[in-house]
Amino acid sequence: MKFVEYPDREALYMGLADRLSSELGETLRLEGRASLCVPGGSTPGPVFDLLSASRLDWDKVTVFLNDERWVPESSERSNGRLLRNRLLVERAAAATVLPLYADTPEPEAAIPDLAAAVEAQLPISVLLLGMGADMHTASLFPGADRLAEALAPDAPVLVPMRAPGAEEARVTLSARVLSAALRIHVLITGEDKRAALEEARGLPPETAPIRALLSDATVHWAA
Repeated sequence: MKFVEYPDREALYMGLADRLSSELGETLRLEGRASLCVPGGSTPGPVFDLLSASRLDWDKVTVFLNDERWVPESSERSNGRLLRNRLLVERAAAATVLPLYADTPEPEAAIPDLAAAVEAQLPISVLLLGMGADMHTASLFPGADRLAEALAPDAPVLVPMRAPGAEEARVTLSARVLSAALRIHVLITGEDKRAALEEARGLPPETAPIRALLSDATVHWAA
């Protein structure tokens, strides 16, 4: 794990957006295509705002989420809604987006089709993750019903997930898929998240799921 500390959050957002843009640009030059996998939640919003204006061949970039709540984009709780409002604007509006939600009552019915679309974009070129104070990442929650399956070496691409305290069912990329990304970044802010990160480094992934992704990750932090 590489740890990068920034003097303040503005510097963090600018530095991380520049890093992601540079890595996407490098991939596009070498491969002609790139995939970008990002978290939901409010923390990455300022990074998305900056990244969306980057001068990239966005029409050759495919964007998808780490995970999604099983709600339509009309819901304020939809990660896909955040993605469209904060990242897929300006120049980045030309990118292709792969949804992790479909109009079915439960995620299990839609998993095969959603997973097939994601699998065609693997390995992930550039991955950005977040982390909760409970040391979860994506929808890999401690105590979740299918966490062991999602952490397994032979895990499927996508796993439906239900966890104590989570209002809705969710769908998440498995740790196998996330850890195979070519470049992995973790965005955290605040002293509580830094303390949680340090604690996670000494715990097993079953207790601290972020631990499964840290070995090859660059963590970006500001107070």
